[in-house]
Formats: sequence, structure tokens, C-alpha cells
Amino acid sequence: MNIRTALVMAGVLALPAVALAQPVDNVYVGVGAGFNILMPEKIIAPAGVSNFNTSTGFAGVVSVGYGFGNGFRVEGELSERYTNQSGSNGTSAKNNTFGAMVNGLYDIDVGADFVYPYVGVGVGYQGQSMSSGSLSNGTTFSGSNQGAFAAQAILGAAFPISDVPGLSLTTEYRYMGTFNNHTFTGVQIAPEGNNSFLFGVRYAFGVEPPPPPPAPAKVVAPAPAPARTYLVFFDWDKADLSARAKQIIGEAAANVARVQVTRIEVSGYADRTGTAAYNQKLSMKRAENVAAELVHLGVQKSLISVQAFGDTHPLVPTAEGVREPQNRRVEIVLK
Repeated sequence: MNIRTALVMAGVLALPAVALAQPVDNVYVGVGAGFNILMPEKIIAPAGVSNFNTSTGFAGVVSVGYGFGNGFRVEGELSERYTNQSGSNGTSAKNNTFGAMVNGLYDIDVGADFVYPYVGVGVGYQGQSMSSGSLSNGTTFSGSNQGAFAAQAILGAAFPISDVPGLSLTTEYRYMGTFNNHTFTGVQIAPEGNNSFLFGVRYAFGVEPPPPPPAPAKVVAPAPAPARTYLVFFDWDKADLSARAKQIIGEAAANVARVQVTRIEVSGYADRTGTAAYNQKLSMKRAENVAAELVHLGVQKSLISVQAFGDTHPLVPTAEGVREPQNRRVEIVLK
């Protein structure tokens, strides 16, 4: 994998996640360490061309960065990679690569609180030193060159530690390569490519602990449903409406619209202190007065049906001639 391919892959991986950022909105620091795989390198010397094989070694990174709160981060890093190299016909060397990079990264929210992947790219400058370098013909080389420009692609994941706000474990893969040949006492080594696998920690400052869960919502009892039956009482041998009677009729009129009434029954009654004919006439008068008051309060007359039962349906059964207040009534029923 060359540098251009790695950087293109990192950009492609970032595109689907542009709308799903897990914000880091403060300064953070990180450190990581792991192993490095140095890709094969071509050695150009006066005696001919030889090669270093793929080699493994150590890699370490420290970084300081800032998150903008929308998923994007920038950071500066210092890194070092140390590898013992061996190659064709006994060629060997100790390779130390070190330098500084500036990275742009994007955190991805995949909908899981325990992991946040991220991708990034970086550019910078890397120096390289060689010690104990020797070719198959016995030529030795060592020293440090002036370094070369470098670029890298980053693919990683952060695993937040819930007990410590801002602290995360990290794991990363980085491909970092240089652009120019490196020269050591007449020996040129082709640009190097490093595959680094790192494990580390990152701490973001200013992260507040999650708020406590909200208190359970109070259960509010529903408002009582409007009544559908109202009782209006009368004085003995009277049909006129008292102040209390008008108040009750007003409550019934106010609830007509609320309970979607299609019919209102107004039924008059009397106690057993008069003749049946007289009580029938008195109970009708009471019912008509109540119906008239409903109409006065805005109830449509067409909704109201008026009827009278005299002394035939008492609330409280009594002997004939007994004055019973609860039997001197009009019932309003909303239907």
C-alpha cells in the first residue's frame, strides 16, 4: 500500500459518517504505543542495489489536540519508530524514524455509547537515523539525514471509560510514509512505509459527568368527567327557581357542549301532599320552568324534551300526605 492509496481510503471511510459526529469540544491529550511493520526498502549503493525485507519493531506516539464539538479534531503529534532491519545477502541495519505530524480527524457516532470509531489524515516531517548498517559487500553506513516530508492515514476507535468522564482507551492503525530518498554516507534508501498498530489512552478536558436520571413524573389524576344528571329541588307547593336551583341549571347548561349532548331530558316530580292531578300539573310546571332557564342560558330548545311524572316516582318512598323535599324535584339528564 502506498501513501496515496492509504490517504484515499481514509477519505472514503469518512464520507458516510459526516452527519454522525460524536463531539469532543475541548483540549485533549493522548499517548499510544505498539508495534511497527516497516515495508521492504530498496538500497542503492555504488556496489549495486540490494533490499531490506519487511521488518517489525516498536512505535510510540504522544499527541495534543482540540475538538470543535462537531466531530472534527486537529492535533499535533510526536512519534518514534524503531526497527531492526535485515535484507538480502546479509544486509542489516538499525532504523530509527522520528518526527512531528499535524493531523485532522473525524469522530464517528455509530449509535453505541461504548465505542466511537474515527478516521484521519496527517502531514509532517520525519527524520531517520541508521546505525550498524552494513551491506553484503562489507560496506558499512550510519548517521542521520535531514529528514523528509511525510504523510499518514489513521483508522482508530475510542472506548470511553464511563467511570472517568473524558477518559477513553484507544486502538489505532496508522500508515505513515516519507516522500524522499534517505542518504547515508553514499548509500541511498528509498522512501519508507510504516504500518503501525497502537494501543493507548486519551483524556479530554472539561467533560462533565452525565446528569442524573430525571425524577419520575408525577401522575396527575385526570379531571373528573362532567356530570350528566342534575337534580333541581323546589320548596313545598312551589315551581319557581331558587338561586341554588339556577346555579345547578347553569352547571348543566355549561356542560352541554363538553359532553356532546344530542338530547336533554327534563323530568318534573312532586311529593305526595296533594291530589294526583294537582301533583301532575305542579311537576310539569317545575319541568317547564327548568327547560325555560336552560334555553335562556343558550341551550337549543330543539334538544330539550319535557315530561312530568307527578308523585309516581319518589326518590324517597313516603306515605301519602308526607312532605319530602327530595321528592319535589326536576331531573336534568344529558344524553
